[in-house]
Amino acid sequence: MTFIWLIALVLAVACLAHRRTAPWPALGLCAGFLVLMGAFSQAPGGLQLALWALWLLVALPLALPDLRRKYLTAPLFAWFRKVLPPLSDTERDAIEAGTVWWDGELFSGRPDWRRLLDSPRPQLTEEEQAFLDGPTEELCALVRDWDIGQRLDLPPEAWEHIRRHGFFALIIPKEFGGKGFSAYAHSQVAMKLATRSGDLASTVMVPNSLGPAELLLHYGTDEQRRHYLPRLASGEEIPCFALTSPLAGSDAGAMPDVGIVCKGQWQGEEVLGLRLTWEKRYITLSPIATLLGLAFKAHDPEHLLGDVDDLGISLALIPTDTPGVEIGRRHLPLGAAFMNGPNAGQDVFIPLDQVIGGRDMLGKGWMMLMNCLSVGRSISLPAAATGAAKASSLVSGQYCQLREQFNVPLAAFEGIQEALARIAGNAWLMDSARILTASAVDQGERPSVLSAILKYHLTERGRECIGHAMDVHGGKGIILGPNNYLGRAWQCAPISITVEGANILTRNLMIFGQGAIRSHPFVLREMTLASREDQHRALVEFDDLLLQHLGFAVSNAASSLLLGLSLGRVGNAPGDNLTRPWFRALDRLSAAFALLADSSMLLLGGELKRRERLSARLGDVLSHLYLASAALKRYHDRDYAGHLQPLVRWALEESLGKAEEALDDLLRNFPNRWLGALLNALVFPLGRRHPGPSDALEAEVAAIIGRDSGDPALEELLSGCYRPQEASDPVGALQVARRLVDASQPLRQRVHQALKSGQLTVAAGEPLVDAALAAALAAGLLSAQEADQWRDAEAARRRVIDVDDFSPEELAYRPGQIR
Repeated sequence: MTFIWLIALVLAVACLAHRRTAPWPALGLCAGFLVLMGAFSQAPGGLQLALWALWLLVALPLALPDLRRKYLTAPLFAWFRKVLPPLSDTERDAIEAGTVWWDGELFSGRPDWRRLLDSPRPQLTEEEQAFLDGPTEELCALVRDWDIGQRLDLPPEAWEHIRRHGFFALIIPKEFGGKGFSAYAHSQVAMKLATRSGDLASTVMVPNSLGPAELLLHYGTDEQRRHYLPRLASGEEIPCFALTSPLAGSDAGAMPDVGIVCKGQWQGEEVLGLRLTWEKRYITLSPIATLLGLAFKAHDPEHLLGDVDDLGISLALIPTDTPGVEIGRRHLPLGAAFMNGPNAGQDVFIPLDQVIGGRDMLGKGWMMLMNCLSVGRSISLPAAATGAAKASSLVSGQYCQLREQFNVPLAAFEGIQEALARIAGNAWLMDSARILTASAVDQGERPSVLSAILKYHLTERGRECIGHAMDVHGGKGIILGPNNYLGRAWQCAPISITVEGANILTRNLMIFGQGAIRSHPFVLREMTLASREDQHRALVEFDDLLLQHLGFAVSNAASSLLLGLSLGRVGNAPGDNLTRPWFRALDRLSAAFALLADSSMLLLGGELKRRERLSARLGDVLSHLYLASAALKRYHDRDYAGHLQPLVRWALEESLGKAEEALDDLLRNFPNRWLGALLNALVFPLGRRHPGPSDALEAEVAAIIGRDSGDPALEELLSGCYRPQEASDPVGALQVARRLVDASQPLRQRVHQALKSGQLTVAAGEPLVDAALAAALAAGLLSAQEADQWRDAEAARRRVIDVDDFSPEELAYRPGQIR
């Protein structure tokens, strides 16, 4: 009985801690003491005395501030300063870059759902919608992937269209001749282009993300903006931005490229400037660029600017016709045709006013890059990956209805349904995260952690969608030619995995590594205090933060346990009947994530930085919580539309299942096995709850992308996707064949029923369709018009199923070809 009362007491204190309405550290300490005393109530007096002493040793420092600071806070503060991982300048700039938004709520262990659900719904202006429906649609119609691949370039009419309609000026304000579009509109344009061609999307995306225009807008001088932005907006200048060096890829801070402060000749005058030497590679638009943005390390050995020699990473603008600039050669990234190549410079002199932001911004380049990169990562690559997923949904859903095996459509096979469900579910989930993050940028956020989540998870899921699409297409997908609408997407899928920070780096080091410090309610403030020179005052502030942090940890432990034991039914939740359990599940997993993040940082300290797999799993939990939040937000913004329920159910079960899987993997591999077992009891008191989407749910989702145009769920899924309707287009041929085959379906059923009943017989050795048509015509079962309708449908189906072939002469090597 005593034991039951003790359990009840612990749960009561846990409830108070969960609600954060009481001094939970002290109450938790008392509860822990009572549990110990109850457990050892029959123990010898000496043991009970030892327990009393242990309790006093811990309780008195907590209760008395002076004792606490002397015997608890001061040693902890000294330990914290000792284990604090050393931060390089580049790491510090990366951590402090951007803003904290919904990632901070997830780190809190208690997300404020009203903050998310009440945030503005993204909407296009009339001008933005007209640009999507007009110039963007027209640009898509001007290109074909096979043609681009053969040319290794966009066709001239596409380049002219891009310049004439200002596709390089989406983010440039109207006062400088640009479009001044929102981040959401920018994302919509990039996504639609990506549904047509990855090469086309890449060409347009880069100047509108990390590049001279973005940097000038945020950091350029007034004179630089007035001179360059109108020229960039009109297409008179083609920009590129050179960051990656042969010996410094992911570790950009190790770049060997230098600029030496000196005096030199510029336009006939001696001016103070920089003499630059660099070698860069993988630079998009470099082969055709007229304006080169360059990252380099500035040095002032003669102290012409001050006493500092090493000024740090800096950024400059260099016209590519400047003497000493080597530019024009191309890379071929897996055969992709978008312009990409190396550039270099030897003793290239520029005046100081070519530094972006002028002389005052020398040495601040890494901070500038980190702040701008967080925005670019939120838009470009997520839009391209989502476009690939939507295009995969469009063609796979239609093809699997048209292609038959064993006299039934491919879509009827459960194995195919599994792949189709992954394509469709991923496409809707990715789109939800893309929309939410672009909306956050439009609200003034610069979400550095969330942009890393999108970069990794959306490019990986985009690659997964293309892979599943290739699987269900079989031979149709692997035979290259004008009629193959998947092959080049498959070839180029690893490119997005590699650029703007390789995905292995992003997952293992960036998402949690940056988020743990940037988004945590206390860690960044504690680190700042640890580096303060006024140690006495810092100790007092650290003591206050420490108590708050302890309360935060105890609260999250209590929340994990209570929400786990109560099946997530503690407290109120927003949403409708469908989504409330998921909001509660996210509350539970957010508390568990915050608890495990704190436990990992406390146990490992600076070592956590090197325990990449542990960090990656924590990052995975945070990522899946964010993706689930995005799906719930989108469903809320669509007024809980019933036709979206299969998609939102798939998205939530997928995200919650993956989050629980990451937590389980983390706990099974936790460095301290005893602590891991204790945490496992708090996080999963009744075991895992979300195994992932069921077979029945996947069949529902797979069916959506096989439906006819106009179905509301299908239209939501394919929203923003370029959908050509001409039979001469390989994707348009799918749409034409689907309409003709659906219209002829009653005729087929009529004839097949007659064959089955024996009313009709066909001669052996003839093609079944031809023989059935002839027999049906002879028996008067079909009219001549109906027979022609069936023939047209079968011919359209055959055009879709057929693949390309070439004569030996067509494939023969010709002088000038690249081999």
